Amino acid sequence: MKVLVTGVAGFIGMHVARRLLERGDEIVGVDNLNDYYDVGLKEARLRQLTSFDAFRFVRLDIADRDAVSGLFAREGFQRAVNLAAQPGVRYSLKNPHAYIQSNVVGFTNVLEGCRHTTVEHLVYASSSSVYGANTAMPFSVHQNVDHPVSLYAATKKANELMAHTYSHLYGLPTTGLRYFTVYGPWGRPDMSPSLFAGAILRGEAIDVFNEGRMRRDFTYIDDIAEGTVRVLDRTATPNAAFDTANPDSSSSYAPYRLYNIGNHEPVALMRFIETIEQAIGRQARKNMLPMQPGDVAATYADVEDLRAAVGFEPRTPLAHGIAAFVRWYKEYYGAS
Repeated sequence: MKVLVTGVAGFIGMHVARRLLERGDEIVGVDNLNDYYDVGLKEARLRQLTSFDAFRFVRLDIADRDAVSGLFAREGFQRAVNLAAQPGVRYSLKNPHAYIQSNVVGFTNVLEGCRHTTVEHLVYASSSSVYGANTAMPFSVHQNVDHPVSLYAATKKANELMAHTYSHLYGLPTTGLRYFTVYGPWGRPDMSPSLFAGAILRGEAIDVFNEGRMRRDFTYIDDIAEGTVRVLDRTATPNAAFDTANPDSSSSYAPYRLYNIGNHEPVALMRFIETIEQAIGRQARKNMLPMQPGDVAATYADVEDLRAAVGFEPRTPLAHGIAAFVRWYKEYYGAS
């Protein structure tokens, strides 16, 4: 297939594009290469893809309406994976406008590009953050998610609502993927694995929020990429059993679906830190800090719908994933 991957220089974008290229798809990858974090890391990720003859990179901001419209008109994509977004919960407290531009305006442009051309299926990144103030565990796609606690989460919820509108109005098949705390090689430097590993290797203290009383459904990047590709291959269809008098938020009478992709095994933050310490062979000094605005205490994915739909569920053990991440981190940053 000919597939558009937006955010292709990002952490998840690179891995998804590589998985598609390895199986023989033609990929047009776009990214604006902004400086939210180290552009050199983004360029290094792109170099992992440019060795494939079937890969082309276009530097483009999805918030640029004319540029996105022209790209779709020229290329004739069969499928699209929207992974371009302004990430980060805490940064949304400092720069909210960045989230509206990328996550709302940009996503509108992608939806418009899909509906005016030949795209058969749009898969897009949502987030576990949409569960917000929910405390019923595990988080299920059948639950309502109407109480976000960060602007980032609100924009991801908005993406789900916008996608449903296009599925309803134009019959565009859309599938949203709620990713749970992704980690692994080539991860973002502002994410906890890189922050923790870097500080431990430099002999510096790490910041541990909520006094360490956090639980996260850490999900290895290879599982994220595999799940995304499998969902891309399964075009969203209407739910024939959908009841408008008792609506289920995970599906619709329109070709619209939502899935969680998480390791469905929440891990205490202190255990996560211990696993990094063991992989590095050194203990961390810890600054125990209170809960931060916009954070949630725990995440835990119910992946039964994903398993039933595509026959896959994340299962990489934490120790294996962290060991692979630490090996990559030491090699990439020249740390010892």
